[in-house]
Amino acid sequence: MKKQLTIISAIFFTSLMFSQKVKVKEGDFKNLKEITEYNLQFEYSDLKIPKYDSEEDFLKDKMKKREDKEAGAGEKFKASWFADRKDRYEPKFIESFNKRFEDGEVKATQNTAAKYTLLVKTTMMYAGYNVGIVRQNAKIEATLVVFETKTPDVILFSADYTKVEGYGAMGNDYNSGYRISEAYAKLAKEFAKNLKKKALK
Repeated sequence: MKKQLTIISAIFFTSLMFSQKVKVKEGDFKNLKEITEYNLQFEYSDLKIPKYDSEEDFLKDKMKKREDKEAGAGEKFKASWFADRKDRYEPKFIESFNKRFEDGEVKATQNTAAKYTLLVKTTMMYAGYNVGIVRQNAKIEATLVVFETKTPDVILFSADYTKVEGYGAMGNDYNSGYRISEAYAKLAKEFAKNLKKKALK
């Protein structure tokens, strides 16, 4: 019990110290006031991984370490690294965003004919780790851009979200894909909160 309380406290204080930040680059939240539906797009190009020169270098390193322990483990890791985007991160963002609007006044889905598109461009990703007694939250940074679907050059809003962290309840987040997916849930929650406070009031 004492160990669980220690883990919970560490997560709580870490969240306070490293709370996410938003910096509007173009437009204003007020420009989004009349939007009731977003067509969601996700982008991961030029993704930065802390301590690595590129995502490719990150994958080579992680794959080699796994192959040294078990044949085929490297390719398995690479496959899951990319599959988690469609299987975990994107569904988690959508679920988290939509549940902030329980009466459906605003919704976000993929592959729709919505007039406006919300692009979630991930610029940084850190998987974190959990080895039992020592752990680090996952972290992502992203640029969110809202534009008219038929005229992508007409940007209504663009903002950078930084220090967005993801972790499981009670410290039960040993899978990196799960930890990162929780960061996407937090990103969606923060954007929805910003909309309610700055655009929909």
